[in-house]
Amino acid sequence: MKKVDMIVKAPFFYTMQGEGVGFKSGVAMVVDGSKIMDFVPLDRVDKEYEAEEVLDMSHHAIFPGFIDAHMHTPDNIFRGLAQDTNSWMMYGLQPFSNAGRKEERVAAGRLAIVEAIKAGTTTLGDYHQGMDETCAFIDKTGARGNITQLIRAAKQRVYKTGELYEFVDEDGEKSLNENIELFEKWHNKNGRMRILFGPQGADFVSPELLLKIQKAAKERNTKIHMHVQQGDRETYQIVERYGKRPTEFLDDLGYLDSTLIAVHLTDCNDEEAALIAKRGAGMIVNPASIGIIDGIVCPSMAFQNAGGNVALGSDQAPGNNCHNIIHEMKNVCLFNKIKYGNPEVMPAWRALRMATIEGAKAVGVDDIVGSLEPGKQADFIAVDLDTTSMMPVYTYPMRNIVPNLVYSARGREVVLSVVAGKVIMRDQKLLNVDEQQLIEEVKKYPAEVGKRAAKEFFEIHGTNAQFMEEDKL
Repeated sequence: MKKVDMIVKAPFFYTMQGEGVGFKSGVAMVVDGSKIMDFVPLDRVDKEYEAEEVLDMSHHAIFPGFIDAHMHTPDNIFRGLAQDTNSWMMYGLQPFSNAGRKEERVAAGRLAIVEAIKAGTTTLGDYHQGMDETCAFIDKTGARGNITQLIRAAKQRVYKTGELYEFVDEDGEKSLNENIELFEKWHNKNGRMRILFGPQGADFVSPELLLKIQKAAKERNTKIHMHVQQGDRETYQIVERYGKRPTEFLDDLGYLDSTLIAVHLTDCNDEEAALIAKRGAGMIVNPASIGIIDGIVCPSMAFQNAGGNVALGSDQAPGNNCHNIIHEMKNVCLFNKIKYGNPEVMPAWRALRMATIEGAKAVGVDDIVGSLEPGKQADFIAVDLDTTSMMPVYTYPMRNIVPNLVYSARGREVVLSVVAGKVIMRDQKLLNVDEQQLIEEVKKYPAEVGKRAAKEFFEIHGTNAQFMEEDKL
């Protein structure tokens, strides 16, 4: 009898192997070290293996841990402050963003990471400035990071509609050097952290800096995680500066290749999205965020139809209000059904693949996660089927577990999260951090942030300022 670290027993496994969901039943999953060893028939596993820990998940379904490919967790300090407004970035978020302080962002970002993990995310694609503290916290939770340091040369201020961004080249160089420092400190640390390079967008840095970033990423065999054609505001900036739409501009620059992870594509038409896919880039779609911010369904299906892989992201709490990939699975299905007027497009199983194996391929981590198969990291979650949102459970003539997960679940159904063979969350409680302490810290900040933001908020007099005056908030 072979000794191993862990045996996982459950009635249903969704491995995501093959072209579908890789359903398995009547088996146990064997884990040793940080990796999956094998799937063994349930009636044989105890005869062949002796485990230090046996997870008996008798009324659960096991899935690969979800990948939240694009997050701005430090913006969690501004949750709920920039919805229902045009010019979201400048007139919605910016007054609060200008008022936020580093310690406030860091504290709120930790709470956003906890929120994501409790809803089944095991790989966090965080993307912001000052990500050293974020890396340290993700490392403490035991989760996996695919982290990007934001690179920006555009001066941080409120710009009027039609005003071109003001570049400060020294700021761009400084943020690139900070990205390199983050890479050197955290990339591949503990086998759970990868560092990407993060120009905020083609409109926020010069072409020269874009190429310098690309060279740095390629030399380090990592990827570029960048907002691409993320709205008509970016299209306007690029057309005014260079006389081309962003996709054409980036293609002419040689930027559309497998090094690039393109986020949003909000203002791309189907032909532009297909071109980016055919060039070998990955895509991240953030359905709830862009739906709220721009009222647009991004062309993720056109990207997939062209052969590209698409991941899901939760983006940021001022525009989405939550970091929950189950929420994004449901929205990507609903929004595309409505967009195309066809209930058969974007079925639940496809959204699940976007949250797991297809998402892993899109962001370059499919060598280690995204599916449950021997040799891969043991990153998985258990969903309790004895919850009101998952019941009743049918297995014949069809299984309803995946549709219920995508269309009905809310996140609390995830009762166990394991990363690299280690339990990091059990019964909605993270094992390595004190959630209540984080909550108490964040509760201290909103009053002061609000005071600092108020003058600019009311001077801009955007939609939400008007709502306040009209007693609608």
